[in-house]
Amino acid sequence: MSERAETLANRFDEANREIVSAVEKCSDAQWGTKCSGETWSVGIVAHHVAESHAGIARIIQTIAAGQPLPSVTTEMIDQRNAQHAQQHANCAKQETLDLLRKNGASAAATVRGLSDEQLQRSGTLRAGPMSAEQVIEGILIGHVKGHTASIRSAIGAA
Repeated sequence: MSERAETLANRFDEANREIVSAVEKCSDAQWGTKCSGETWSVGIVAHHVAESHAGIARIIQTIAAGQPLPSVTTEMIDQRNAQHAQQHANCAKQETLDLLRKNGASAAATVRGLSDEQLQRSGTLRAGPMSAEQVIEGILIGHVKGHTASIRSAIGAA
């Protein structure tokens, strides 16, 4: 196991615990409050994060294995996100918490399993070339932190 991978996994675990904590504190009324950045409810944003853990982990695994990534456009991501928001408009808080924990643990395990060499491998995403480590920091961890801040703002939490 790589010490760098362990550090990154711990940072992701902390970010995931923060969103879990924010969701746990939501009242039923707050669950339906719109987040200004996403224009989705707190529930949809939290569910989006929970489901995204698995997809982002697959991107990391693909890069770490030295495999090419499929071509994905901004429009494709926007369409997938809109479809997710529609399909999960009535997602339950407990289901979302369970998914955050399950997919979070799986994503953290993926990161922990990477070697230093795998962390340095790069793949080309729509934003350009990124190493697996950069994807972990910027996308996996950054995605959670950004949406957690949006949820906290919507529910008036610090």
